[in-house]
Amino acid sequence: MIDTIIFDIGMVLVDFCWQEHLYSFGFTEEINDKLAKATVLSPAWDELDRGRLMEEEILQLFIRNDTSIEAEICLFFKNIKGMIRCYDYTHEWLKELKDKGFRLYVLSNFSEKAYHEAIEELLFLEKMDGGILSYREKVIKPESEIYERLLKRYELKPENCIFFDDKPENVEGAKRAGIHGRVFTSQEEAKRQLEKLTF
Repeated sequence: MIDTIIFDIGMVLVDFCWQEHLYSFGFTEEINDKLAKATVLSPAWDELDRGRLMEEEILQLFIRNDTSIEAEICLFFKNIKGMIRCYDYTHEWLKELKDKGFRLYVLSNFSEKAYHEAIEELLFLEKMDGGILSYREKVIKPESEIYERLLKRYELKPENCIFFDDKPENVEGAKRAGIHGRVFTSQEEAKRQLEKLTF
């Protein structure tokens, strides 16, 4: 019986609108493309979420990816608050699920910088029964350890849990841990999947 729902945060409970944030600086399309490849789309972004390196070290990794746009990288990375926006449905949906008796957790690759700069967009975390943010654990999805830590810390039975994440590889990681996993495409589809599994 499914009695526990585990949520990724980005693109599930909040919009990770990095393109919009990028375009807000008024750079050319060429610069935007270079910036994206040097930062958000680079493996260094995963290291930001992992939380083992200092912000300045991460910034240097970005710059090393493309030294021709050092000034633009620094400006882009100075404040990433604009990259995160809570979806309109999030608070009400979580309340609805809690009212139905579900236990709710988060399991997300999330950086300390993003957490502190966008905290007002993450107030829904108060509704959760617990969870793991990668920067605090120094591990990221889809590494098996992060799923095992969540299960062990909160004494969760994997067969009673369903995990929603927008990335298939992270869902597969959950399945390897025995958790029911579904790729999140929309709130409406997630609701349909929950109804199939719980009724």
